Amino acid sequence: MSLVERFKAGLVRSKEGFLRSLDLLFRGGELNDEFYETLEETLILGDVGVETTLKLVEQLRAEIKRYRITERSAAKELLVREIAGLLTGEEEQPPGGKPRVILLIGVNGSGKTTSAAKLAHRYRREGKRVLLVAGDTFRAAAIEQLKIWAERAEVEIISQQPGSDPSAVFFDALNAARARKIDVVIGDTAGRLHTRVNLMEELKKINRVIGRVQPGAPHRVLLVIDATTGHNGIAQAAHFNEAVPVNGLILTKLDGTARGGIVVAIQDLLKVPVRYVGMGEQLEDLLPFDPHDFARALLA
Repeated sequence: MSLVERFKAGLVRSKEGFLRSLDLLFRGGELNDEFYETLEETLILGDVGVETTLKLVEQLRAEIKRYRITERSAAKELLVREIAGLLTGEEEQPPGGKPRVILLIGVNGSGKTTSAAKLAHRYRREGKRVLLVAGDTFRAAAIEQLKIWAERAEVEIISQQPGSDPSAVFFDALNAARARKIDVVIGDTAGRLHTRVNLMEELKKINRVIGRVQPGAPHRVLLVIDATTGHNGIAQAAHFNEAVPVNGLILTKLDGTARGGIVVAIQDLLKVPVRYVGMGEQLEDLLPFDPHDFARALLA
């Protein structure tokens, strides 16, 4: 199954709401004021957001005029291009030295632990030696859950007793990774509300400790956001980005929302690229984000 087909399959709920409305809008008719007004309303209701929607529609108007398009069906491809353009971030640069360190952060229930396991599975299938770090030491269940996932993904894991200092867990894990010649270290962290100052300070400490053990790390800080939270996800991202510079997003539960436009809104407003999207519960259901495939799936 191609990436476009996977995206389309995962967006089945969106197809019943937001995407169905878009599809009907582009099936036929003139490109008049009513069309643009309906398009704006549909995009906003689909969680694309007011600012991003106005930008997209303005760009679409200009392109339609430029290419002298008169039919709605012919305008769809232009909108695909505009959305893909908004979603295209910078190319990911390979880090210097080993191991590569990836830190997953986010609020409670966003899907960090399962995303860490899915990411580990992807790297292992590429032939990399992977080490998971159970950095959520507040909940014994979180440590046990990650151990189960590590076994399923067939990767190594470092953990300590519940209540341990999470920074100490990462300190030990990075030293172990060097000794074991690990290629990729993926760290899970405790879910925290972005408004809890003490917990955000702890996240800063984890980041500092990682950087001291391995200069330049973490190489990738991925903020995990539950797509079903809609625009609350944007507020979360802004606060986390202030504490620890975020350079990538994972959007989970995209198959559980009827408004797939949140992908467009978050990347456009925060200028942080979506790296992966979660489209299911299996280890294989974390997909590398491709803006062109995603835009095409939205309007296919």
